[in-house]
Amino acid sequence: MINHTVLDSVPVPPTAIEKSVKKLDDSRRNCRDSHIVTILPRGEAIRNIVYTGVLDEISREAKVTLMSVVPNSDLESKMREHCHEFIGLRESPEHSLVENIREVLDMAHGRWLWSKAAQERWVVHDIEANGNGRYWKRAVKKVICRPFASRSGLGLLSRIERASSKALRTTDEYVRLFQEIKPSLVFNGSHVHARVAIQAVQAAQWLGIPTVGFIFSWDNLTSQGRIIPAYDHYLVWNEGLQNQLLQIYDFVKPEQVIVTGSPQFDFHFRPEFRWSRREFCAKVGADPKRPIVLYSTGMANHMPGEDLVVESLAKMLRQMKDVGSPQLLVRVYPKDHTNRFDEVKRRNPDVLFPEIPWERAWLTPHMEDTYLLTNTLRHVALGINVASTVSLELCMFDKPVINVGYNPPGMNISPLDYARYYDFDHYRPVVQSGAVTVAWTEDEMQQLLRKALTQPQADRAKRQMLIESMFGHRLDGYSGTRVAHCLVKLAEMGSLAYA
Repeated sequence: MINHTVLDSVPVPPTAIEKSVKKLDDSRRNCRDSHIVTILPRGEAIRNIVYTGVLDEISREAKVTLMSVVPNSDLESKMREHCHEFIGLRESPEHSLVENIREVLDMAHGRWLWSKAAQERWVVHDIEANGNGRYWKRAVKKVICRPFASRSGLGLLSRIERASSKALRTTDEYVRLFQEIKPSLVFNGSHVHARVAIQAVQAAQWLGIPTVGFIFSWDNLTSQGRIIPAYDHYLVWNEGLQNQLLQIYDFVKPEQVIVTGSPQFDFHFRPEFRWSRREFCAKVGADPKRPIVLYSTGMANHMPGEDLVVESLAKMLRQMKDVGSPQLLVRVYPKDHTNRFDEVKRRNPDVLFPEIPWERAWLTPHMEDTYLLTNTLRHVALGINVASTVSLELCMFDKPVINVGYNPPGMNISPLDYARYYDFDHYRPVVQSGAVTVAWTEDEMQQLLRKALTQPQADRAKRQMLIESMFGHRLDGYSGTRVAHCLVKLAEMGSLAYA
């Protein structure tokens, strides 16, 4: 394994991200012998790795080949400007036996882990299987997975999955590609929702090329199933994720896991992304003189009935003219295409629903949304959500956070339950910290709203302590730079990866 002592001190030279994407300058083409293949299998990885300047930083030191999903031709053109070679990533159909083994492995992992989030995922998948006529197929796989729901069983099934993936592979295109371009390192910018990346990653592993995976979000290890395939090295947000990874995957060694912070938060701490309050309010249609209350929605299949919650909140806020007549701004989860808020918009024209600039293909944020989200967080008075990452982001900006702990008024959503989310492994410490408050009833929500609007400083120390404990010094706008630095070092030291 690589000795990571050389990575402990990561330089973070200030590198401004220009509003318009620029061409690589000639100096970047005088790169070293290292060659890093970066795989971006989902739209949010494009935001995290391209928009933050990670590729620009890497290309100063190494050759970069970018393999990415292609949301549209315009984004493809922009991505090409940040690398030396670009290859459109596409998913080749896999053998059905391999796909079934992976699904059983993922289910067995969930049954063994059986975290609160894994239990919720199990229930949601049951509901989905019942809805699309796959109940019996899922029932059979649930029976098959049970004997493998142990460390030894998972190890055996993982070896079967790896062997079958190689023996029954349906293409050698990535093997031939890597034999031709000879990369020093292959980096996957998102280990989850990344089926399209599996064949490229495993081709690198078959050829003995070191691989690096980025743990995409703070809940992924306990809520998003098995990491398939395993990587030689992992980049993570913080020490908590590092420890969790080592506990769940006992074959991963401490020297394989590097804490970098998450590039997705870099925009919040770069001055070039700040708008004035007047500019922000003009873009979202808000009155700059009135406080703005943010409600950020969740996934429709996990949080049904949020339209009822939003409408209830709008009524509460209309009754608070004595605290500045607050206005409700709803940031709809960009991956939600259900149109479930259409009636709320029609009945409540005073509620703000700004357009979220994402490309539907591959669920890709546009650069404009990095400005919109950052300034939404900066200019709202407080935020409300159901156990969202946005809670952390609001705390970064020292804004009061209220979580919804009651189910939508007048709606039976069983077996789902909003209250369950606050016992999830990743979110429980947030609630316990006191940095956020949970409204367990509508009456309590009214009380907490008023307190947050009139005493925004009340839990300031707790918010600061939470953010410090989770991120330390890494909320500085340079997590992307740290990621780039680590990848370059790992590529340069690749010959030691299997020592």
